[in-house]
Amino acid sequence: MTRIAAVHGVVPPHRYSQAEITDTLARVCLPPGADRRLLDRLHASARVEHRNLVLPLDQYGKLDGFGTANDLFVEAALDLGAQAVTRALEAAGLTPADVDMIMCTSVTGVAAPSLDARLVNRIGLRPDVKRVPVFGLGCVAGAAGIARLHDYLRGWPGHVAVLLSVELCSLTLQRDDTSTANLVAGALFGDGAAAVVAYGDDREPPGADGAAGPEVVSTRSHLYPDTERVMGWDVRDGGFRVVLDAKVPDVVRAYLGDDVHGFLADHGLTTGDVTAWVCHPGGPKVLEAVAETLALPDGALDLTWGSLAANGNLSSASVLHVLRDTLALRPPPGTPGLLLAMGPGFCSELVLLNW
Repeated sequence: MTRIAAVHGVVPPHRYSQAEITDTLARVCLPPGADRRLLDRLHASARVEHRNLVLPLDQYGKLDGFGTANDLFVEAALDLGAQAVTRALEAAGLTPADVDMIMCTSVTGVAAPSLDARLVNRIGLRPDVKRVPVFGLGCVAGAAGIARLHDYLRGWPGHVAVLLSVELCSLTLQRDDTSTANLVAGALFGDGAAAVVAYGDDREPPGADGAAGPEVVSTRSHLYPDTERVMGWDVRDGGFRVVLDAKVPDVVRAYLGDDVHGFLADHGLTTGDVTAWVCHPGGPKVLEAVAETLALPDGALDLTWGSLAANGNLSSASVLHVLRDTLALRPPPGTPGLLLAMGPGFCSELVLLNW
């Protein structure tokens, strides 16, 4: 089986309270003198207390187009990505030269050559490293990335594989967009990165505490019918305009319960057997729908709620931050965990872990 050796999450240096961000977005997104009560209500109900941003707050009103924002994305994503990967490898007792495959995912900027290619010389990856850049999975990509690392390591059990997620959601901000979707996105999303180091069955465990991470037992993907416009981007001259339908929690209630119960049952398990739930912090209404649909006990999603409050929704990087925090708590050895996320498609990705 695939073994997760280490997870490391990073955030950019500019940290602000939700109130500071709300005031800035009122100036950037709303016309002068406009009624800001809807924006204030959405930000207050997001359950986000602080967020780290790649730029100082006063710079967001000065972004003058998609090209400028994307140039900033590439520069900052490389800095954060290099930190995340090198520190995760250090925690696993490995070096960049040990990496056989790197998968890099983001949905908040584009780069060609891809970020992973640009990191090869920067951090000392081998020139023959296999690279898998991924775009378009959005919030589900942290879970899907671990699942695809598992697929790869089943075929190459002697290898080391790395997943890097970098999401700079603030750079997708659409100025002068007063749509509810844009205001909700501005209330929830933050900036951050995370890296996961994993290795296969035939690889000798590296000599580090991080090497005692969980095994990946199995994974499952599910696309839901007629949900393409539930979440995603409309690509416009000004960049990525968010698509975010209010019925996301309804989709969760309609499908997630059957998915999770069926997946666990295939392994002789029920939700009561799961000792740690590693859930993407999609937002308050989504988390309430997850807890309700799965009938989770009080406290099951505390780490996810804590991550949402501390950092906001970091898109694909968020569930990896929650995984890092879960590992720090050391769930009981030999017990099952479930990592789950949902995203554009609309879809879900489930990863069964054995602590």
